[in-house]
Amino acid sequence: MEFDAFTKLVSKIKNLPLPGEASQIKMSPPFRLEFMKQQEQAIRHSKNAGVMALFYPDEKLYTKLVLILRKTYKGVHSAQVGFPGGRYEQKDQNLEETALRETHEEIGVPMTDIDIVKPLTRLYIPPSNFTVYPFLGVTNKTPSFIKQEDEVEDLIEVPFGHFVDEGSLTSAFVNTSYKKNVEVPAFKLNNHIVWGATAMMLSELKDLLKQAT
Repeated sequence: MEFDAFTKLVSKIKNLPLPGEASQIKMSPPFRLEFMKQQEQAIRHSKNAGVMALFYPDEKLYTKLVLILRKTYKGVHSAQVGFPGGRYEQKDQNLEETALRETHEEIGVPMTDIDIVKPLTRLYIPPSNFTVYPFLGVTNKTPSFIKQEDEVEDLIEVPFGHFVDEGSLTSAFVNTSYKKNVEVPAFKLNNHIVWGATAMMLSELKDLLKQAT
């Protein structure tokens, strides 16, 4: 999709209701409900994070969404695909600012270049005990990405058409902190398998965009 057409789409999105959990659950791992029941106490004391679903024009003025491939490390989200973003810090005025700040730190896009279109539905992540607040953001400039070398392995620039195409939906066998070699629903984007919380947030984002078309 050309970026001019996307900006018109975005203007409709601002007034649309969020698809919410009904959309998220379509990409939920099969063990999530059981895991959530085990975490009822922890949810009340979860940490907060803000992440950014950032759309932008590429050099040819076509619309893309940027995701990140995280570094391999000793942690539950090692080598996974996700949105730029991170943990809320006391210096942040709110979680929107958290998402903007972390996006700047992780992929180099200035906070002032990003317009927040809409907050999406929050999502609890049991393995890390985080409640994540995603935001739909747009920058009208073609970014000069600068990845945070100690946290980001690679940037994944997904064409809009590829993201919303039903052919991007798949399933994959993954190892999790809860079960090994379990089949989960997933997106296949730029040859990367995207599952779990990121896939659930992408599902709501995709349904919201389709409502506006």
